[in-house]
Amino acid sequence: MKLLVTRPMTAAATEAISARFDATYLPDQPLTPTEARQAMLDFDLILPTLRDSFTTEAFAGAVPGDLRCKLLANFGVGFNHIDIQAARAAGVAVSNTPGAVTDATADLAMTLLLMSARRASEGEHLVRSGQWDGWYPTQLLGSHVSGKTVGIIGMGRIGKAIAARCNLGFGMRVVFHNRSEVSALDIPAQQMPDLHTTLSAADFAVVAVPGGAGTRHLIGGAELAALGPKGHLINISRGDVIDEAALITALETGAIAGAGLDVYEQEPHVPQALRALWNVTLLPHLGTAAEEVRTAMGLRALDNLIDLAEGRAPRDLLN
Repeated sequence: MKLLVTRPMTAAATEAISARFDATYLPDQPLTPTEARQAMLDFDLILPTLRDSFTTEAFAGAVPGDLRCKLLANFGVGFNHIDIQAARAAGVAVSNTPGAVTDATADLAMTLLLMSARRASEGEHLVRSGQWDGWYPTQLLGSHVSGKTVGIIGMGRIGKAIAARCNLGFGMRVVFHNRSEVSALDIPAQQMPDLHTTLSAADFAVVAVPGGAGTRHLIGGAELAALGPKGHLINISRGDVIDEAALITALETGAIAGAGLDVYEQEPHVPQALRALWNVTLLPHLGTAAEEVRTAMGLRALDNLIDLAEGRAPRDLLN
C-alpha cells in the first residue's frame, strides 16, 4: 500500500514507517485543500498533521469508492484541520494519536503558567538586551503560584494531567469546567457549574479543550473580565478557542495580568499588537516538541496504519 507522509518525521519514526510501507515524504509545507484532494486520489494511506487542509472542500462531492485513500492517520491528537464527517461520507477513516501527547502538553502548560506568573519572558529580554542593572527588591514582581487556584477549562486527558501537576507539584486548589460531568479524579478538584464561575474562582486559567466550531471563541471579552485583573490565561489547546482581539485588549488595558500562549488564532501569524506586549509569553506551538514524544506520535500513527492495512479497525478511529 502506498503511504504519503505529509511532513518530515523524526529519524526513528521515519525508519519504522519506511520499514513497513512504501512511503513518500513531503517537505515541511502544509497541504492546501486541492493538494489534499489530489493526495487522496494518489495514495492508499496518508499520515497528515496540523495545517494540512483536509477540509469540506477537499472531500467535496466524493462518495465511497471515489478516493483511493482509506485512512488519514493524523499525527497529533487535535484534528480540527480534518472534516471527519465529510471524510466518513467519502469512505475515508480518520484516526489520531491520543495518549502520546498528554504528558508533554501538560508539561508545556506548566512552563507557560510559571513563565507568565513570574514574568520570565520579560526578565530574559531585560538580560539579553543588556539593560539589566542588577537586583533590587521591587524588580519584575510577579505572582506566586504555590497555593493559588487553577481553573482547568476542559478536563480530558490533558486537563487531568495539568490538574495533577498543579495540585501535587504546587499545592494548588483545582477547579474546572467541563461540558460533561467528571468523576473518579485522582486529586481533589471541584467541578464548577459554568465557565464564568470557574474563571471567577481562578488565579490561573488553563484552556485544554478540543478545537473546532463548538469551542471557537469560547474565551472572549466577558470571560476575560471574569478572570480579572490578577488572573493569568494559559492556552495549549487551539488558537481560535480564544478571541485573540479580545485577549489583546484585555492585556493592553490590564483587564487580566498576563497570558501564556503556545497556539494562535491565525497560526503561524501572530499579530504585531500581541508581539508588542510584555505581559504575554509567546511560544511557537511547542506543546509536543520533544524528540521522544514526536517519535511516539509517529509510531502511534503507524499503529493505526498497520491496523487498517491488516484488516482491523484503527485503534484510534475517530469516525
